Amino acid sequence: MKNTTEVTEFILLGLTNDPELQVPLFVMFTFIYLITLVGNLGIIVLILLDSHLHTPMYFFLGNLSLVDLCYSSAVTPTVIAGFLHGDKVISYNACAAQMFFFVAFATVENYLLSSMAYDRYAAVCKPLHYTTTMTTGVCAHLAIGSYVCGFLNSSIHTGDTFSLSFCESNVVHHFFCDIPAVMILSCSDRHVSELVLVYVVSFNIFFALLVILISYIFIFITILKMHSSSGYQKALSTCASHLTAVSIFYGTLIFMYLQPSSSHSMDTDKMASVFYAMIIPMLNPLVYSLRNKEVKSALMKVVLGAKLSLGL
Repeated sequence: MKNTTEVTEFILLGLTNDPELQVPLFVMFTFIYLITLVGNLGIIVLILLDSHLHTPMYFFLGNLSLVDLCYSSAVTPTVIAGFLHGDKVISYNACAAQMFFFVAFATVENYLLSSMAYDRYAAVCKPLHYTTTMTTGVCAHLAIGSYVCGFLNSSIHTGDTFSLSFCESNVVHHFFCDIPAVMILSCSDRHVSELVLVYVVSFNIFFALLVILISYIFIFITILKMHSSSGYQKALSTCASHLTAVSIFYGTLIFMYLQPSSSHSMDTDKMASVFYAMIIPMLNPLVYSLRNKEVKSALMKVVLGAKLSLGL
C-alpha cells in the first residue's frame, strides 16, 4: 500500500503572484464587488418598494439580482482577502462549501435566464393573453423550479467531486474552488466524474439555451411583423440587451465546462471565470434594469422621497 496523506486544505494560486499587481487588483475587484452589491441590492429594494414593478418581468429580475449577489459573494470576498493579506489557504470544507454555493446559484441563473426569455416571448408574442399566461402561480413555479434545479445540480457535482481522493497536490490553479480545477488534483480515477460533469452541465446549458433560442425565434418573427417603428425599436432593444448577457454567460460556461480536462489551460480558464463570476453579476443590473424607464422612474421616486423626508 502507498503511504499517502489525505488533503485537509487547499492552496488557491489566485490570479497572479506578481507583488506589484496585488494592490491594483485588490482595488479593482473591491470596486467591482461594491458595484455588484449596490446595483443588485438596489434593484431588489426598488422592486420591493414600487408596486408598479410587481410584474412577472421584475419578479424574475429581482430573483436574478439576488442570485447574482449570492454567487458573486461566494467567490469575490475570498479573492479580495487573498490580495489583501496574501493568505490563499482554504480548508477542505470551505472549498466544498464555496463550490456548492457557486455552482448552485450559477445554475439557478441559467434557468432564470430561460424563464425570462419565456416571459418576454409571452409579452411580445401573446400580449393579449399575457396576464393569463404569466400568472403569479406560473412565475412562482418557474422560480422555485430554477432554485430546485440549481441546488440539485450543485449537490451532484460537489458530492461527485469531493467523493474523489485528494492525496497528492493540494495547489488549486485557480482563484476559487471551481470544479475542473479541483477535480484535476484527485489521485483517484476521475473518468466517471468528468463524464458526469460534462453530461449534466451539457443538459443544463443546452436545455436552457433551447428554451431561450425558441423563445427568441418567435420574438424576432413577431418583431418583423410589427408595423409600429417605436414598438419595433423597443422590442429589438430589449432582445439585444438580453442576448448580449446570455452570450457572455453561456459562452464562458461552455468554454469552461464542456471540454475535456486535458484541453484545459488554467490561465485561460481563470480569465474566463472572471467574466462569469465577477463581471456578469456587476453588469446584469445595468443590462437588464437600469436602462429601463420604469426602473429609472422608481429610482427617482425613492430619491425624491428621501430628500423630502430629510427636508432637503
